[in-house]
Amino acid sequence: MKGYYKMDDETGKCFDESGWFHTTDLGYIEDEDNFVITGRIKDMFISGGTNVYPAEVENFLYTFPKIHQVAVVGVPDERMGERGMAFIILKEGQTSSEKEILDFCKDKIANYKIPKYVKFVNEIPMAGVGKVQSSNYRSRPSMN
Repeated sequence: MKGYYKMDDETGKCFDESGWFHTTDLGYIEDEDNFVITGRIKDMFISGGTNVYPAEVENFLYTFPKIHQVAVVGVPDERMGERGMAFIILKEGQTSSEKEILDFCKDKIANYKIPKYVKFVNEIPMAGVGKVQSSNYRSRPSMN
């Protein structure tokens, strides 16, 4: 890769002194030929001084049998800096509540990873590459 198209500043940030390109992708090598991307370093928020990776929280929430789709983003919080907010689309015919989701998380993931807010939605805005457009959600949450 030579760099980002017409984005010289961004390209300069991604190459180190030795010429290595750093993508900020998180993942693991499944076998010799496959690199599985699980998230991005930049897709992180800081809650009470601790890094929280939304992809990790989302992957956990997908183990809840009623959830069809979920997106977790950091939203402003006066005390903690940011807190997690989970936007959830339930599977067809399912019902749930914020309490049920939070109870599911309790004692299974670290407290700082448990979303403070849960909002049930009908759709989650996605970018062209199938990534959640989290910038749509980065304002103070409205619980209406």
